[in-house]
Amino acid sequence: MTRATFNVLFYIKRTKKLRDGTSPIYARISVNGKRAEFALQRSIEINEWDNRRGYASGHSKRSRQLNSYIDFVKGKLHQHRIYLEERGKQLTAPLLKNAYLGIDKDEKSILSVFRDHNERCKSLINIDFAPGTYERYNTCYLHVERFIRFRYRKSDMVLNEIKPTFVKDFEFYLKTERKCAHNTATKYLKNFKKITRIALTNGWMKEDPFRNMKFHLDEVDMDFLNEEELNTMMQKKFDIERLQQVKDVYLFCCFTGLAFVDVKSLVYSDIVTINDKQWIKKKRHKTKNWCNIPLLEPAVHLMNKYRSHPVCQKKGVVFPVMSNQKMNAYLKEIADLCGIKKHLSTHTARHTFATTVTLANQISIEVVSKMLGHSSINMTKKYARVVDDLISRDMQKIYGKYDAVQIN
Repeated sequence: MTRATFNVLFYIKRTKKLRDGTSPIYARISVNGKRAEFALQRSIEINEWDNRRGYASGHSKRSRQLNSYIDFVKGKLHQHRIYLEERGKQLTAPLLKNAYLGIDKDEKSILSVFRDHNERCKSLINIDFAPGTYERYNTCYLHVERFIRFRYRKSDMVLNEIKPTFVKDFEFYLKTERKCAHNTATKYLKNFKKITRIALTNGWMKEDPFRNMKFHLDEVDMDFLNEEELNTMMQKKFDIERLQQVKDVYLFCCFTGLAFVDVKSLVYSDIVTINDKQWIKKKRHKTKNWCNIPLLEPAVHLMNKYRSHPVCQKKGVVFPVMSNQKMNAYLKEIADLCGIKKHLSTHTARHTFATTVTLANQISIEVVSKMLGHSSINMTKKYARVVDDLISRDMQKIYGKYDAVQIN
């Protein structure tokens, strides 16, 4: 077997600066002219790097420690090279890189399985998956990738390295380093669990890293507009077009209960007339359940207001809806200008419909559930908080009944 030419070079990526202004250090392996590279999970100021030598310059403690680590990496690469050659392996740059990172070519890695899942998910967008589902899995993948670099100083890990401690540490990382709230971190863990279940089902993984682990979500009391706040927003007029447009779309959702994705895709063929009243009859994007919503006068007024809007005519939609991100950003501005001290988002409109517009006006929860397109009333109960006015109204029925009762 011809002995392979081998070289290791250490360099910094000047164009890829980190948040602290330093540049990451990379190792480049060359075998017979073919290259493979990986990050050392170390960084340095550009003016502290000796590009010719491939080491940190100067004699500071930090420079000495960094150079010592570079020598360690170089030594380990030489050891792996000797090990592979002694076993008759055809040395290549990727093979040597994987050997150093602890990745066996014949073993599947967690990120490769995750990437394959996400590619399949991407191909099934609007077939089996909503675009948002793919985005969540893609974001989860990035979190796992960054966690492996942060915690294990590796670019990937083989499946059988994923132990229960990995999951616990990943949860801790999400909550501390990524500043995720409990519910957000739990949802990412559920996404990640699906990947490990795929590996277990296919026999690629021996141990379930999620064994004996149960998920729970904290109850979230989402804001909604009360009657006074809803009237305040209805009466507020904005000279800035983008704010007025966002306010109108938001109010339409308050009076119909439509979710953001459903109002964005609302077309006139979704509007039908029953007994001289206009209704929305539309399948929810999320659950595919039908929504049957009689349109109240404010909703009809808002809908007619945008009938001749250029964007609506061009796209054939009822409203010119911006992205969810922009809507939520502008809603914060609108809330401040209206004097509303609540955290408004597109989803709070759905809660406002369930609570203030319908249940507070004595519409039965069964009817509200049908209009929201829920599969069961239990789902509706999460949206519907009984407001104080409704409690007071019902309690009027028994006020005075026990006034004359003597208590001994």
